[in-house]
Amino acid sequence: MDHKDIGVTEASLTPNRRTVMLGALALAALPRRAGAADVAHIQRLSPAFDRMVVPDARISVVASGIRWAEGPLWVDDGRYLLFTDPPANIIRRWQTGCVVTPFLSPSGTAGTDPKLVREPGANGLALDHQGRLLIANSGGRSIDRFDLVTRRREVLVDRYRGKRFNSPNDLHVACDGTIYFTDPPYGLTDGDASPLKEMPVNGVYRWTPGGAVDLIDGTLTRPNGVALSADETRLYVSVSDDVAPRIMVYDLDKTGLPRRSRVLLDAKPMRVGGAPGLPDGMKVAHDGTLVCSVPGGMMFLSPDAEPLGLISNGGPIANCAFGERGRALFLTANDRVLRVPLRAGWQDRGRPA
Repeated sequence: MDHKDIGVTEASLTPNRRTVMLGALALAALPRRAGAADVAHIQRLSPAFDRMVVPDARISVVASGIRWAEGPLWVDDGRYLLFTDPPANIIRRWQTGCVVTPFLSPSGTAGTDPKLVREPGANGLALDHQGRLLIANSGGRSIDRFDLVTRRREVLVDRYRGKRFNSPNDLHVACDGTIYFTDPPYGLTDGDASPLKEMPVNGVYRWTPGGAVDLIDGTLTRPNGVALSADETRLYVSVSDDVAPRIMVYDLDKTGLPRRSRVLLDAKPMRVGGAPGLPDGMKVAHDGTLVCSVPGGMMFLSPDAEPLGLISNGGPIANCAFGERGRALFLTANDRVLRVPLRAGWQDRGRPA
């Protein structure tokens, strides 16, 4: 697909079309007065959503009692789900028919001072192409690699131009092993005012297997979730800014560096009525559909940012992960993890979850 067919520029949206789109998002994001027995609510915003999620699909809770659920990752070799709890400094594991068990503790760094470090644990997770776990180590302020067999852990990168990262939050692995990651100050107790903060920016970076680190964007206030398009020509970054919440898209050149950037989705209108949450974690399906956290829940967006569907549970939903060979979507929703069944055949089963 040609570049001009993917994504939306501000100039390409007519005022009427933009108003309709943002109005639909705002209405969809309003909190739903659901019964106490309801786990979550699926809202269809486009007929195209029917090929992804069954509207009356039964959403189940696979884990609860979590301080702040984040970083879901399906490990196909073993058929289990990992998810993080950054303030509790632990990674947990869930498998069908089994109870939730601790997987790695501490998941980040032990012995941190809570007056300085708010989130000592791991946040985002990914797998490299050798099946090793990659960890956005918020407390350790680094990107780590963890061997699932030997349980050996090593720091891949913790500095840019000699300065320590703030608190790496999320990451995505490209086909060539390059890692794109975000570095907001959320893990530091005082955020931008923290005495630990060395970086003058809250950046989006890339690390290459040769060890080089590039700053992709140093202008964002709160970079958060990050994902590549299936063809790796575009990089998506969510910005969890209270004043200007949005999702950015970067057109990448052949070397994987940005040629230009623009706002794909302005999420500010979605906060109408006090919809909970901000743009956060995201994943891109094989067909280009962006599944992303927004105020009000988890939104399915077409490649040109048209709203297709919304999953809401009355609170913030921080992140998501495809799993079970594309048959399920896992959501980290505040103090719990949800499982949403997907239409068979929609998400490419041959693509890593």
